[in-house]
Amino acid sequence: MNRFNKIKVVSTFFLTILSFCAYSQANVFKVTLDAGHGDHDFGAVYSGRIEKNIALAIVLKVGKILEASPNVNVIYTRKSDVFVDLIERANIANRANSNIFVSIHCNANKNTAAFGTETYVMGLSKTASNLEVAKNENSVITLEKDYKQKYDGYDPKSPESMIGMNMMQEEYLDNSISLASKVEDNFGKLGKVRRGDGGVKQAGFMVLHKAYMPRVLIETGFISNPTEGNVLNSEEGQNDIARAVADAILSYKNEYFGSGNSEISDARPVRDTSTPKKAKVIEAPAVIKNVPKGTFFKVQLIASIKKTPLEPKNFKGLKNVTMLYENNIYKYFYQETSSYDAAKKYLEEAKGKGYGAAFLIATKDGEKISIQDAIK
Repeated sequence: MNRFNKIKVVSTFFLTILSFCAYSQANVFKVTLDAGHGDHDFGAVYSGRIEKNIALAIVLKVGKILEASPNVNVIYTRKSDVFVDLIERANIANRANSNIFVSIHCNANKNTAAFGTETYVMGLSKTASNLEVAKNENSVITLEKDYKQKYDGYDPKSPESMIGMNMMQEEYLDNSISLASKVEDNFGKLGKVRRGDGGVKQAGFMVLHKAYMPRVLIETGFISNPTEGNVLNSEEGQNDIARAVADAILSYKNEYFGSGNSEISDARPVRDTSTPKKAKVIEAPAVIKNVPKGTFFKVQLIASIKKTPLEPKNFKGLKNVTMLYENNIYKYFYQETSSYDAAKKYLEEAKGKGYGAAFLIATKDGEKISIQDAIK
């Protein structure tokens, strides 16, 4: 082999490696895991059970499971006993451009008989118990330097005051509820962690408010309950909880992004400024008339609680926009094609128009399927 051919082979090899690396990066599903509290902020403490330690132990176990999965990149807000501002926790996820944000905590109540898990999405619920949980978690900001200036207009004793901060209530309600539902479904299968009347709820958590992606806050059980608290404080209990959370995250990833062999797009709906309705976890099938047979791809532009007329001027000039009303959410789609390559071009066009969080969905005979299954 002459020198020119050797150079050509070596160049081709490196270009292939670079292309592979770039492709792999584009297909990475990013998860930011947040262990609540830390350092001088102990969280809830009952009979030697300390929330900051339990939350961190569970987060590290969840992260270990996720890191062993293909095309998953885990970002941690903390991996040791340190204090991190609430706003910084959210910013860590924002800077990483994470696909989801998961904050893990333990619940507590003066009534030591209280038990069960709860998974929260962002919202301004007026339910007394939800407000109390939010107040407890948000009170952390009083431990931060210059918190009155940093959180101008917000009173940690009153989660409702978030309205005064021009809060964009729940920007990613649909996806957040989906993730939260998967977490709670998995908790319901655990014998040692009883769900009680927990389930998916809404409340005004500062750490969720500042994270701009689908996000949930998980109360993994009541540390104040002697039985449940001992489960939370045990290696076996933490392993069970971590597996339930990790499996829910992977299930969400597979549903919205495929299992890893297909391209991952940015599945984060554009923020919606409307007041959210009560979270519903029961999926009701949408009624669609004259459903075409076959496999099709669409670009989902936004999911909103507001109904918007299907005119190009309302969608930055994009034509052929359709709407689907499902679970109290209006979903708006751009184009429809049986070609995956064409769908990717439509996606790029939508992003070029300013829909930076648009993503692809796939259907078969009117039923939603994963992108990977559609490609197959």
